Amino acid sequence: MNLEIILTPKAKDSLVSIVLFIRLKWGDRSAEKFVKRTYKTLDTIASQPYIFKTYQGTNVRKGFISKQTSVVYRILHDHIEVLFFWDNRQEPII
Repeated sequence: MNLEIILTPKAKDSLVSIVLFIRLKWGDRSAEKFVKRTYKTLDTIASQPYIFKTYQGTNVRKGFISKQTSVVYRILHDHIEVLFFWDNRQEPII
């Protein structure tokens, strides 16, 4: 059973921002590959929500899309809430 994935407004904004950055820096093809990898990771999370570790005992989890990008999410009763996407080259998240 797959849980529904819901992206918060911050998640949508951060994803668009990362995709636009990739498109400007490396082109459409790289941006498309990143989007496909992102959806593949989200599909994995939907079917196996506990696959990634929690952060310091919280209910927030950090999954890796690529070496440069992570997805931060939490598992709720009937769905998964994606909080935001993170460029791992920035300062640590929490």
